[in-house]
Amino acid sequence: MMEHATFAAGCFWGVETSFRALPGVADAAVGYTGGSLANPTYQDVCTDRTGHAEAIQITFDPSKISYDQLLDHFWQMHDPTTPNRQGPDFGTQYRSAIFFHTPEQEKAARASRERWQARFRQPIVTEIVPATTFYRAEEYHQRYLEKKGLSSCHL
Repeated sequence: MMEHATFAAGCFWGVETSFRALPGVADAAVGYTGGSLANPTYQDVCTDRTGHAEAIQITFDPSKISYDQLLDHFWQMHDPTTPNRQGPDFGTQYRSAIFFHTPEQEKAARASRERWQARFRQPIVTEIVPATTFYRAEEYHQRYLEKKGLSSCHL
C-alpha cells in the first residue's frame, strides 16, 4: 500500500525533482500547505501572508523506500538551519518543514532531526507539524524543471 510524505525545503521545483528521482517514489506533486488561506494560488503564497509553505507531497511505496530514507534525503538536500530561507529565496513560504501524516511519521521525524542535528553547526529550525490540507499548485508548476529542461533551480 502506498503512503504519503509531505516536506517543505525551499523552492518546490527543485525539491520535487530531487525526490521524484528516488527509487520507490511513485509520484511527487508540488503545492501549498501549512497556512490558513483555502485554495491559495502561487500569487497568494508569494505575498508571504497566507502562512503556507511551498511543499511537495510524495506518494511512496514503503516496501521500496522507507520514510526514514525519505527523511535522510530531506536533511541532505537543503539547509535546515536557515529560518524562512533557502538560497536566494526568502519568506515563510520557503521554510523548512516536515508535515507528518501519522504518529509514526512524527516519531520518526523527531528522532531523525535529533540524529541530524549533530551534522550542523547551527540549530535545526525545521518545523515538525501535523499535515493539513495540501493544495496542489497550478499545473504549470508540476514537473516545472523537467518541462523547462533544467536540472536545478539555482545556478
